[in-house]
Amino acid sequence: LGAGCPVLILSLQCILTGSWVNDLGSNMTINAVNGRGEFSGTYHTAVTATNNEIKRSPLQGSQHRKNQRNRATFGFTVNWSFSDSITVFTGQCFVDKDGKEVLKTMWLLRQEVDSLADDWKATR
Repeated sequence: LGAGCPVLILSLQCILTGSWVNDLGSNMTINAVNGRGEFSGTYHTAVTATNNEIKRSPLQGSQHRKNQRNRATFGFTVNWSFSDSITVFTGQCFVDKDGKEVLKTMWLLRQEVDSLADDWKATR
């Protein structure tokens, strides 16, 4: 490149805002992430352990400020609209070799149980 020529640098980004689908067919929509890293959205699961009708459920989350490599870490909570349970997710966004954004997460579900003695079976 000659002197004075503008240089365009394309950086691979991980932007949480948008629609996401996992391997099981569950889908999630994340609304805009604000300046503090907070976001909201909805989650519609494709799998459940209840016989209740599955309904779209609200989520609230937070994204850690991106680092220079744009590998954002994040967490969010889903308050299920169709069962007495809450799930928390934590994860990180990656860009694969084909330039596709991928979210890798772990989750923990807590359901209501009848007594302290049943606490052992309340999480999965």
